[in-house]
Amino acid sequence: MARHHHQKADSSETKLSPAQRYASFQKTKQRRSTIAARFAATLPFDLDDFQQDANEALEAGSNVLVAAPTGAGKTVVADFAIYLAQDRNVKAFYTTPIKALSNQKYHDLVAVYGPDKVGLLTGDTSINSEADIVVMTTEVLRNMIYERSTTLSALRYVILDEVHYLADRFRGPVWEEVIIHLPQTVKIVGLSATVSNVEDFSRWIASVRGETKLVISEHRPVPLEQHVIVQQDDHTEPEVIDLYRRDGQGQQTTKLNPELINTLDRLDRKAARRRGEQRPDKRKGFKGKGPKGREPKPQRHTPRRWAVVDELHFLGMLPGIYFIFSRNGCDQAVEQCINAGLELTTDEEAIKIRRIVDDMVAGQLSQEDLKALQFSKFRFALEEGFASHHAGMIALFRQIVERLFEEGLVKMVFATETLALGINMPARCVVVEKLEKYNGTGHVALTPGEFTQLTGRAGRRGIDTIGHAIVVDHQDFIPATAAALSSKRVYPLHSSFRPTFNMAVNLLNASDYQTARITLDQSFAQWEANESAWQLESQITTLNKALDGYEQAFQCSHGDFKQFMTIRMQLSDIEKEGRKKLKHEVFLTDHDRSQAFRQLETDIQTLRKAEHEHPCRDCPDLQQHLKWGHRWAREMRELNRVTDRYNSRTGSVARQFDRICDILCQLGYLDRRDRGDGQVDMTLTDKGRILRRIYSEHDLELCEAMLSGMFNKLDAKGLASVLSSLVYEPRRGAQGEPRHYPGGVSGHIAIAASQLRGVCANIGELCTDHGLEEPEQPDCGIVDVMFEWADGNSLASCLYGTDMTGGDFVRTAKRLADVLQQIAAAGPLPLNGGEALQDIAHEAADRVNRGIVSYSGVE
Repeated sequence: MARHHHQKADSSETKLSPAQRYASFQKTKQRRSTIAARFAATLPFDLDDFQQDANEALEAGSNVLVAAPTGAGKTVVADFAIYLAQDRNVKAFYTTPIKALSNQKYHDLVAVYGPDKVGLLTGDTSINSEADIVVMTTEVLRNMIYERSTTLSALRYVILDEVHYLADRFRGPVWEEVIIHLPQTVKIVGLSATVSNVEDFSRWIASVRGETKLVISEHRPVPLEQHVIVQQDDHTEPEVIDLYRRDGQGQQTTKLNPELINTLDRLDRKAARRRGEQRPDKRKGFKGKGPKGREPKPQRHTPRRWAVVDELHFLGMLPGIYFIFSRNGCDQAVEQCINAGLELTTDEEAIKIRRIVDDMVAGQLSQEDLKALQFSKFRFALEEGFASHHAGMIALFRQIVERLFEEGLVKMVFATETLALGINMPARCVVVEKLEKYNGTGHVALTPGEFTQLTGRAGRRGIDTIGHAIVVDHQDFIPATAAALSSKRVYPLHSSFRPTFNMAVNLLNASDYQTARITLDQSFAQWEANESAWQLESQITTLNKALDGYEQAFQCSHGDFKQFMTIRMQLSDIEKEGRKKLKHEVFLTDHDRSQAFRQLETDIQTLRKAEHEHPCRDCPDLQQHLKWGHRWAREMRELNRVTDRYNSRTGSVARQFDRICDILCQLGYLDRRDRGDGQVDMTLTDKGRILRRIYSEHDLELCEAMLSGMFNKLDAKGLASVLSSLVYEPRRGAQGEPRHYPGGVSGHIAIAASQLRGVCANIGELCTDHGLEEPEQPDCGIVDVMFEWADGNSLASCLYGTDMTGGDFVRTAKRLADVLQQIAAAGPLPLNGGEALQDIAHEAADRVNRGIVSYSGVE
């Protein structure tokens, strides 16, 4: 059945002229004779205009970039690309940013084309890899390109799902590598969220890949309404209030709802009165002051999680996803709902949930593992209608939650933001607990892109007429902030691309040095840098004019006041940053650190003396000059920052590549020859050819360690144990040391771990010396845990006495198994007591990739 906007278009056809109607008829006739038309005829719904436009452009031989909201139907274009590949008897790859998405899409395509036609490659899973349709993570495709896989010869279509993920700092660069290096015979289908600079992104793709059709749709199939949920106190029910005022037809406008603002003001006044009533007598030891003696700001009551769920259930707004930016917070929310006695399911639903869960778990995990993972508690919450969903859970448990939610059995999922990335779990409502999150170093505000990605899940196409995005009232919440986040297309897509050591040797394996630099100049990062350089030039001009004005304002007859302010700036910088930098410098010996501190104090005293004896200190107008001087200093710091950014713009990516090549030459991975005409040749050495096959984030450190022979005394268990330090990402507060080193502090494992740290420290120093970002240092926190696992112990015994979740362990073990497989495939390596290191690595990979770790969820 046609949707409303199609019906409107049909009813307006009578207003067209005869010539226009004839042209429309011819276009419709032509459409019906195309492959796109045949594909559309197979669907149980009418295509939207943007889907038809994209499909026709793809059939005509263009690359296609589709930017549309979550749930708008972007994947229909991807499905057509696969249909088109099948019709033309060529291969199509469907790439995703995460394995969960790959697994899900694999199942979807198997249902359409059958298991013989579809394959899956996710690093740790390989099913029917030579199939006509292969679903894979983007990293797998990147590696195939570098390895010059023969499979690529028949490849003609690549779908890049969630292509805006290239902004991700850690994994985003892979998307650009793929877009740049894919053969020109391959057409790209990019599926993206609606970002503000999507036109720029499309122009960049066109500059690299040729003709590219940009198709934008900002229409949500299910309209989204924005609300805030507030609560006076624990004795009253929460209240859902519209964020925006409604018009005469009951539609939300773009103006803030005065009722919400008045309600929050009333609650603020109530909180202030309550604080006044509850403040103890100061004479009894309570000072009643906040930081620096300020009166603490009264806080409104934050609605309890269980109360929010109860209210949404009462209002008929479930099923819902409740985003909490903390794994512990998600688990606690489930407990809070259970403890409050909430039940969201019927008896029949609970029975069905138990049957599905038991069927999915049967044969996958031992009873001991299930006990370690608190399976009974997990299943009971599911039967009540609640679940967590976060990276701390094992993949099987997350897949259970996803299936039960999709079938409408689980009514509320408490999730971290990882759920927002593409997984098909639409809901009637989405709740966002706070408008800030912890990013690993501190609490930061959500970006409009993140907020849109989260709330995009609200509104199930074909089920709901309206989706609901609900922000929970919380400390420092301001309605205008939520309004700004919910605006359309206000967030830009920026590149996170940067060359790596592995990328450098792979580029130089396929081309000469100059060609490799030109290739890197094609990156979106460099394209953006070139586009923004003129803006920085304008900023520099403006700042220089401002500085000239301040310098005229603080001219001093007693001396050079600019010199005086420069001394004060240097003194401030060295006092603030100098001690801090030396205190946290991990590579200094105690002797060197003491010597550096003495030199620092000498420099500080020299500057203090220069500042104290400067003639401008005796000026009677010193305070007035300082007023302008402080402004001058602020603008000077900004000028230095902007100038650094400008200098790093043009050719910035190629310059990074040059620095990487310098390090690789220094360490013997590249052989550099000057041709005499100002040009150089770079060729791979034997070491460089091994580095080509190591795709770990610690690629160079791992190669250096392997080739130095420091692993030669380790068996498979020991190798897995030591290398876990390169893939382990500790939670906050972790110490970086295991409970004990297997074999003791003087054993082979402890010695190899110490040597590996030394290698990483040396590489870190080289990177710093060459102006590159210093890589993360290894963390030995689970060396003992991984040794026990590789030794065949159960999950329960390995995790006993640790605070590591099953999901964290499995994810770390999978990454470790991947690194071990890379070593096994890297080529001839030093011998390990007569046994090749790659054989040891292969055995270690098998020991790690067993049981719950080997489970992929695609059976």
